[in-house]
Amino acid sequence: MEAQAGVSKQSIREQIWDYMESHDLADFPRPVHHRIPNFKSKKTLLVPTPRLRTGLFNKITPPPGATKDILRKCATSQGVRNFSVPVGLDASVLVDLVVVGSVAVSEKGWRIGKGEGYADLEYAMMVSMGAVHEGTPVVTIVHDCQVIDIPETLVEDHDLTVDYIITPTRVITTGCARPKPTGITWSKVSCEMLTKIPVLRSLRERERRAGKDVTLQSEPGGQQSIPSTVRRPRAIPPSQAGSLGGSHSSLQVQDTQPAATVCVGNLPYDTRVRELKRAVRELGVRPLRLTWQGPQHRAILHYADLAAAQEALSLLQGLHLGANTLRVTLGQQTDT
Repeated sequence: MEAQAGVSKQSIREQIWDYMESHDLADFPRPVHHRIPNFKSKKTLLVPTPRLRTGLFNKITPPPGATKDILRKCATSQGVRNFSVPVGLDASVLVDLVVVGSVAVSEKGWRIGKGEGYADLEYAMMVSMGAVHEGTPVVTIVHDCQVIDIPETLVEDHDLTVDYIITPTRVITTGCARPKPTGITWSKVSCEMLTKIPVLRSLRERERRAGKDVTLQSEPGGQQSIPSTVRRPRAIPPSQAGSLGGSHSSLQVQDTQPAATVCVGNLPYDTRVRELKRAVRELGVRPLRLTWQGPQHRAILHYADLAAAQEALSLLQGLHLGANTLRVTLGQQTDT
């Protein structure tokens, strides 16, 4: 297909979606608009589905002697739940091949997704955790009608390009020399996306501690919504031994009195305090202390100032324990 002059990414998306619908090329789910198209090619592709709420990757292990029906189920969301385990950010994972969905792609390797930026973000997250590198091949599988001329002016620095395009009739080597993303461009990440993806919040906290600029898209003046003051850390005293668990010497807190709180509610009735402590630590949340209120199914996290509490509030949004989505709210400020 040929793209018209003066096009935009969205007009290319609409052109592809309209064509696939009008020619009945799209497979379930329909209509294909606002989706990465599934198309009819009489080929089956089984891929693990990442669950960003529990990590970037999920490793699927089919049961011994799995039948074709079981293998098909492994490629569904139910199969991911039943036959996989999450792989955390600290795991030593090396990805040999990246398969990415596309709405449109050019023979030069320029790619257009459905417009939400998840594929670009997922690749950038893989770079950040060392799972992929510049030489890792990126492949997209599309219908022939999705291969279209795309102006290079539409391609931005954070856009993921592809090395190979596979269609029902041909394999295209793009020879794309444009550098792929070298990490997360935080200025392109919205607060909404950060709220929806806990693993992204953990990665942001990790990079913030490493001294990187993690200013988000909507943060004014290029300033990070993190406390600007630095306080001398001290080892947790014996009187607070139960505050966050683990080795006392490995945990440090700020040498100040708490002035703001975050309430974490809707805890499952059988939750133990160590489970919550582990969950908040994995997100990079470090309160001065934690007050456990098990009978009320909640806990209170104490912070030195409102800015620190607000940062924790952002990191904790969408946190799950068991089947419960925890209810996280900003508590009252107290006098220091």
